[in-house]
Amino acid sequence: MLTAAAAGVAAAAPASRRRYEQWDVFTQTRLTGNPLAVFLDATGFTDAQMLAIARETNLSETTFVFPGEKGHRVRIFTREQELPFAGHPTLGTAAVLRAHTGKDRITLRLNAGEFTVEFDKSGYGEMVQQDAVASETHEVAAIAPLLGLSPDDFDTQYPIQNLSTGRPNLILMLKSLAAVAKAQVNWPAATQYFASGDKQRGFYLLTREVLDKQARVHARKPTRGGDDPATGAAAGPAAAYLVRNGIAKPDERVLIEQGTEIGRPSRIYVSADGLRNIRVGGYCVKAIEGTLLFD
Repeated sequence: MLTAAAAGVAAAAPASRRRYEQWDVFTQTRLTGNPLAVFLDATGFTDAQMLAIARETNLSETTFVFPGEKGHRVRIFTREQELPFAGHPTLGTAAVLRAHTGKDRITLRLNAGEFTVEFDKSGYGEMVQQDAVASETHEVAAIAPLLGLSPDDFDTQYPIQNLSTGRPNLILMLKSLAAVAKAQVNWPAATQYFASGDKQRGFYLLTREVLDKQARVHARKPTRGGDDPATGAAAGPAAAYLVRNGIAKPDERVLIEQGTEIGRPSRIYVSADGLRNIRVGGYCVKAIEGTLLFD
């Protein structure tokens, strides 16, 4: 048999192995919700390696846990960049750590600061996000063309407003599920439009017409790469929006349904006291256990 050495080919170095788990977040049903890959021990990973791994998992976010005496240091990567904060990676990573530690209170040290997720005995977890910041409002006539919609598709009793608990989103209310479903973002035009205004990352489309009668609103989060199944970082500001506009009472926990347009239904529970005490919660379920091989 001709060996690699005899053939003049360098043998590959032995691969290192790291375990990871993939959980579906904001759901109790596997293969729904928003998937998240979590590496429980990322000790020694470089920034370049973490970015390459996030591209390999090909999910919206992948998290890396660095165990230490000061608790759970966690870094969040998309396929393109590192994020200081994101909602479903925070809840999902905390759920994984709860499963491994048995603790119902998990504090993560993210680049944006410390975030604590508390779980009840049923497995429901809830985080407190930063106070919401409500900034500029926009006219229907300006926003409708960016979404490929008619002004008649908008529920004009509610404002179009930029809100953030760490990641800004333009939150707006449409009249129907049909209007939400047909929206198509013109990203070049949207980028140009927002270039001179507040920092803005995208649109969070809401409607009071719902599929699940338990839900208060239906949501859709279009992104450049396709819809996001569940967006905790947008649901937090949306909680403040719902209270400020009389759709929810202060500190009332309400359900946001999201992800049905892409076949990954998600259930996000939110509450707020105006712009303060922003709470976002839900369930998570493990879907995959795996081993990463890397050089």
